[in-house]
Amino acid sequence: MKITPIGIWGGYPKANSATSSFLIEHDGFHCLIDCGSGVLSSLQNYLPLEKLDAVVISHYHADHIADVGSLQFSRIINFYLGNQARPLPIYGHTKDQENFEKLSYKDQTVGIAISEDDVVQIGPFNVTFCRTVHPVYCLAMKFSVGGHSIVLTADTEWRDELIDFASGADLLISEANLYEEHVGKAPGHMGGSEAGRLAQLAGARQLVLTHLPLHGNIEEILEAAVQNYNGPVEIAKVGKVYETF
Repeated sequence: MKITPIGIWGGYPKANSATSSFLIEHDGFHCLIDCGSGVLSSLQNYLPLEKLDAVVISHYHADHIADVGSLQFSRIINFYLGNQARPLPIYGHTKDQENFEKLSYKDQTVGIAISEDDVVQIGPFNVTFCRTVHPVYCLAMKFSVGGHSIVLTADTEWRDELIDFASGADLLISEANLYEEHVGKAPGHMGGSEAGRLAQLAGARQLVLTHLPLHGNIEEILEAAVQNYNGPVEIAKVGKVYETF
């Protein structure tokens, strides 16, 4: 498996960038994880849109779905140009039925329901989910192939259940939206210290930080994670390929 950060920001993107999103690939199958603001533009640096095989949405806040409509429009334009393609599956939960229904569009994309109890085969990936602590229903996700796994926390406060969920992950991609002075005071997010502690307790082999704040010095978030985790840790770098072996 390999995974590439497409965007790293929470809330909204900085200039010429995108909100937190990742492209995960294996055996020629390409799956996009979240599709927020700026993601569609950034994604095209790494993959033609028509090569995308699936999308998984963690939740329906705008910084995770803002570009879904643009993705759907790209499919319909391709259709009008005579390029027939099967409907693109977009996986999302049904706790927000209105937004789930928007995942299906004119036979170009089709919404497929997921929940915290599901085990789903998406291309070569065995995908499982864990509910997070966020103001809206949100799902962390684990992609597994051949004994290797990549876990993405999505948006969440600390939750003990994530320790077992991320246990032994080759790569843990954790949100780290808060500076330490805000940990426990801002709902729905973690700080770098918590991301580091999660990676340490889960025995993850590598930690990558994402969904970062747009203010302040994000190196402070990295430093907080390093203090709580003995393994390799870094801030997600857009375009860098992370691999499991």
